[in-house]
Amino acid sequence: MTTHFITAEVDLKENPLKFKKDVEARLNEEGEPLRWAVTEVDKETQKAHVEAIVTK
Repeated sequence: MTTHFITAEVDLKENPLKFKKDVEARLNEEGEPLRWAVTEVDKETQKAHVEAIVTK
């Protein structure tokens, strides 16, 4: 098992109540998320930038 630092963009235009599930689904594509944080929100494109640590 190894850990990896990844970044991802998640669309904010979708239902805000689904945001956590959308982030976790995106991170699960890369591995099992250990922790994640929203580090930036781009108001113009309505995207959140997420940084995470995942295990593979």
